[in-house]
Amino acid sequence: MSTGTNNWNPEKSATLYGINSWGNGYFRTNQSGNVMVTPMGASGPSVDLYDLTQDLLDRGIRVPIMIRFPDIIKARVQQLNSCFQKAFADHSYKGQYCGVYPIKVNQQRHLVQELVKHGKGHGLGLECGSKPELLVVLALMNTENALIICNGFKDAEYIETALLSQKLGRNTIIVVDRKEELKMIVDVAKKFNSRPKIGFRAKLNTQGAGKWVDSSGARSKFGLTSMEIVEGVEFLKKEGMLDCLELLHYHIGSQVPSIQSIKSSLKEGARFYTELHAMGAGLKYIDVGGGLGVDYDGTGSSDSSVNYSEQEYANDIVSVLQALCDEKGVPHPNIVTESGRFLVAHHSVLIFNVLGVNDLHRHEPPRPATKKDPTIMQDMQYIYEKVNKDNINECFNDLTQAKQETLQLFTYGVLTLEQRAWCETMYFTIATKMVILARATPDTEDIQAELGKELCDTYFANFSVFQSIPDSWAVGQLFPIMPIHRLAEEPTRSATLADLTCDSDGVIEKFIDTESGEPKETVRVHQYTEGQPYYMGIFLTGAYQEILGDLHNLFGDTDAVHISLSEVGYTIDHYVPGDTVTEVLTYVQYGRSEMVDNVRQATEESIQRGTITKQEAKLLIKHYEEGLSGYTYLEEAE
Repeated sequence: MSTGTNNWNPEKSATLYGINSWGNGYFRTNQSGNVMVTPMGASGPSVDLYDLTQDLLDRGIRVPIMIRFPDIIKARVQQLNSCFQKAFADHSYKGQYCGVYPIKVNQQRHLVQELVKHGKGHGLGLECGSKPELLVVLALMNTENALIICNGFKDAEYIETALLSQKLGRNTIIVVDRKEELKMIVDVAKKFNSRPKIGFRAKLNTQGAGKWVDSSGARSKFGLTSMEIVEGVEFLKKEGMLDCLELLHYHIGSQVPSIQSIKSSLKEGARFYTELHAMGAGLKYIDVGGGLGVDYDGTGSSDSSVNYSEQEYANDIVSVLQALCDEKGVPHPNIVTESGRFLVAHHSVLIFNVLGVNDLHRHEPPRPATKKDPTIMQDMQYIYEKVNKDNINECFNDLTQAKQETLQLFTYGVLTLEQRAWCETMYFTIATKMVILARATPDTEDIQAELGKELCDTYFANFSVFQSIPDSWAVGQLFPIMPIHRLAEEPTRSATLADLTCDSDGVIEKFIDTESGEPKETVRVHQYTEGQPYYMGIFLTGAYQEILGDLHNLFGDTDAVHISLSEVGYTIDHYVPGDTVTEVLTYVQYGRSEMVDNVRQATEESIQRGTITKQEAKLLIKHYEEGLSGYTYLEEAE
């Protein structure tokens, strides 16, 4: 472990954590050594994230805190629209851009309202994938002519609601994801004497790339085969409704890392569009779905990154469509994208505090081994005394063998528990000494790496992986994680993070490495000192994480705040309290009054037996009731 240098500065921390790459201009380090949030770029208003956290704590808001920045959403909406408008101008494209936000990415009410507000001037629509989501969209979408795209499994009630919304003036398009839905749509349209707006979702043969590749290709869950599409066209023609087929949709997955996958699928999708147009469909839109990725790690070369910019994404979509449509003499379609991750991933940050640390470094050996001790103890004493730069490789091999022998001898009953404890302590003492020697010895990178994994700290973090970043556990998604202060100091420790759950999977052991571009097993952190708060942030958590989070160990939603910036400072637009213990327990059918009554009854019985005093029983009930009303996460004493 390095001891730190005097010439460290915030710029070096920025490089170490890669914030200038994944931060996308929204997050930077400042000269105070803290993370700074700049939603409109370096020349716009900013807020010091550490100072903001302190202010929120002073207001009684508790860590962990989910901080959302609606100004970043506004910037993302504007940026994506600007990219398509530039591509249209460069390619003389005649269609319009019609972005939609799929609310499954994050259905939080305040967030969807912010998107509708900031998207109003750009015609931003909403996409729903279920009946409950449709009800949300109909309540919130009030932008004139903006699209409402209806995807997912549909029953008659879903279809009737969507069709009736057209009579409210909503621009609602029902996408046929399964062939059985088409007849239902036509039957409901006849019932209400209306002309439905219909979309077909094509099941492309082209497959995407990345972690969510299975949502595309011939075996994907949703979509119509070419045979089903042709049958659908014939059915609509027979019903006199072929002109109602206004949209072709396809989807190649979320977070597509390679632009080549996007271009390949687009060429196939565009051919579907031109062929359907030639068959007489009244097509107006092509919906290229989601897939526009976010650079989570700044490498440009991993599944958590992308090898293209949003401008390149827009340029390729527009140029391919323009070329194929011009070739076939087909009018340029309006382009619909469902780029939810791109729009909202950056806008939220989870701030948590470190509760403690498990440090395995041992700089002082245990008592010296004597000739009366077992041979293994004498051998380890010898390794400790003789190891130097010249024999470090030999001693490393001896140490590895000694560790294995220690475990075997204890299992066979040769070593007592105290002797095993001595060997364990001596192992970490030798390893600590060996790492220090290895740093000054050439060609010892393997030793440093191996022992570095053994000796890395565990920082205990006040949050739940399963609640706040479930994709980290479920699919190995990489999120930027770094301290939000002390960045003018060199972080001299390497650590993994362990959350509050009692699950062994509740850890983070993959972090960004700006040097190699490959994930590393530890993150550089500062020395933790008991009694001195240490705050870290998990960034780019705005897409999917909140809504996918679960109640493992009954840790609920965190406190959340919406922060807007201006030249004169910041304002708290919304405060959403995190779950209380009582609220979480109701999700699993526990009633507060019954629980309190049961504990109170148990205390009465114990008072009668004389195992608890009345004062102790009163205190227990007080703590029990306060606990039920409290935060599910650990709270600092007032």
